[in-house]
Formats: sequence, structure tokens, C-alpha cells
Amino acid sequence: MAERPLSPHVTVYRWAYTMTLSILHRITGLALFLALIGLIVWLTAAAMGAAAYARAMTIIGNPAATPLIALALLALCFHFCNGLRHLAWDMGWGFERAQARRSAVLVIVATVLAAAAALYLLLRAGAA
Repeated sequence: MAERPLSPHVTVYRWAYTMTLSILHRITGLALFLALIGLIVWLTAAAMGAAAYARAMTIIGNPAATPLIALALLALCFHFCNGLRHLAWDMGWGFERAQARRSAVLVIVATVLAAAAALYLLLRAGAA
């Protein structure tokens, strides 16, 4: 059998911002899956009664859980914004280099602003 050509790999191409955002999109998808498991556990505890919910809230309310919640929110914001960018690409919009760079910067800025706003609203003093 003849040697078949291999698909180009990341080592073949010069590193680009689009590669970084694509890899981050996949990583955030996995992070959201893990966060979904935590959400399911929390909702199950809420459905099981006050005692189970109180136990779950001691874990979720722990200051050590705050960075995990922040990372989950950041992953959600990035995955959403970058997903919109991918939808635009699926419609054939934004493939030119300048447009792709502009949309990459827009994704990062929108992610940071949305995550900061969500974290502020979620973690501000007195929020319940």
C-alpha cells in the first residue's frame, strides 16, 4: 500500500491567533461539561430537600470554590462569544485576515467584559 499523506499538524503551520482560539474553544467546551456535572449535583441536592441543599451550599459557598465558579463563568462567556464567531464563519462571513483578527479581538474583549459583569453580579456583597 502506498504511503498516504498525513494531514497537516500544528507543527507544520506557523502559530496563529485562530489556532489559539480554536484550542481554547475546545478546552472551554470540556470545562463546561465538568461545570454541568456540578450544576446537576446542585440541582439534585435542591430537589432532595433542605438538608441536602444545605450540604451542597456549604461546598459551593466555600471560598475555595469561588475560583472554580469564576473559571466556569469565564469558560461559558468565551465559548458563547467564540461560538457566535464560528456561526458567522459557517455563514461565510469574516474569513479575511483582517476580519478574523478583528473578530478574535472582539471575542476576547466581549469575554472579559461579560465574565466580569457576571462575576460582579454573582459575587457582590449582599447578593443572594
